[in-house]
Amino acid sequence: MRASLRRAAAIAALVLASTGTLAAAEYTPATYDLSALPSYRPQHVALGVLRISGTPLEALVGRWANEFRAKQGHVRLNAYLINTSQAFAGLVTGRADIGLMGHRTWHTPLMAFRETFGYAPLEIRFASGSYDDPEGTTPGLMFVVNKANPLANLTLDQIDGIFGAQRTGGWDGTRWSTKPARGPEGNIRTWGQLGLTGAWADQPIHPRGSDVTLSNWADLIERTAFKGGRKWNPALYEGPRADISWKAHGKTRDQQIIEGVQNDPLAIGFMFKRVVNATKSDVKVLPLAAHAGGPFVAPSAQTFFDGSYPLHNGAYLYLNKVPGKPLPPLEREFVRFVLSREGQQIIAESRLFVPLNAEQAQAELKKLDE
Repeated sequence: MRASLRRAAAIAALVLASTGTLAAAEYTPATYDLSALPSYRPQHVALGVLRISGTPLEALVGRWANEFRAKQGHVRLNAYLINTSQAFAGLVTGRADIGLMGHRTWHTPLMAFRETFGYAPLEIRFASGSYDDPEGTTPGLMFVVNKANPLANLTLDQIDGIFGAQRTGGWDGTRWSTKPARGPEGNIRTWGQLGLTGAWADQPIHPRGSDVTLSNWADLIERTAFKGGRKWNPALYEGPRADISWKAHGKTRDQQIIEGVQNDPLAIGFMFKRVVNATKSDVKVLPLAAHAGGPFVAPSAQTFFDGSYPLHNGAYLYLNKVPGKPLPPLEREFVRFVLSREGQQIIAESRLFVPLNAEQAQAELKKLDE
């Protein structure tokens, strides 16, 4: 067993030595069938200035604004797209009608909003995060193991067991809940606990990942696999992407995480598919299941689009909608346009995100009337 593990590590090192970078020109963008999405038809005349603040997605917002104004000619746009933090700063201070975020907001801005207004903001997902497009952003997460590892798939509960730790509860929005609580018996620390047998059974799991202190991908795992919990396995090898010290070694933290899995048969890590592609890493990407017994779904542009892959990501609009009262026509019509076939086609052409399918868009539209 040890000899085979050493051979696998040696082969991985040879593959790593020959890796290159996938140029954007070599990539063929995915196509998405948006024909089931309804075209935008105004329900109300929109008047006035729409104020949007948040993530600097100027090109995307500019295209939305131009095509929206072609349908609603009495609208003007005032955009303050400096950084993500401005989304909720604008909403809380009343200087913005819509907060634009390239990822789901953190717990702290939600608390600030609730303490200011007494209720939660209206959250509208307008796109899914990218899959493997080099031009994409807010990518979903892949879980990878060494090619020598016989593990075939993972469930979300197993991800919690490997990367998480015992906890007394977790956050459900702005409210603390004890439902996500679990004890140390839920920890998974050896490969035998995942069903591997023989010489693998007693071997320790070496978890690897990036930015678990505060990041979109850590938040995605905490919400989806940890059920709102925030306690991580203390043995995690964390590669903080904001740490510039990696430049002294000539490799990004993403590369180091992938290399660690490629060189260590006992490692498991989470990373983006575009990094796996760019480094030409010889690792195994695991299909995931939301529940024990499956179905196990492999990540792809299509499973991100249809939503069947459990750890795809999202991009969001936030609005100050008073419970029980309708949104003003200007804000309502703009959201309806973004969720229409025209608005989603703009998203698809931008290549930043994966557009919503018709079922997902309809679910978001229903929130306007709640």
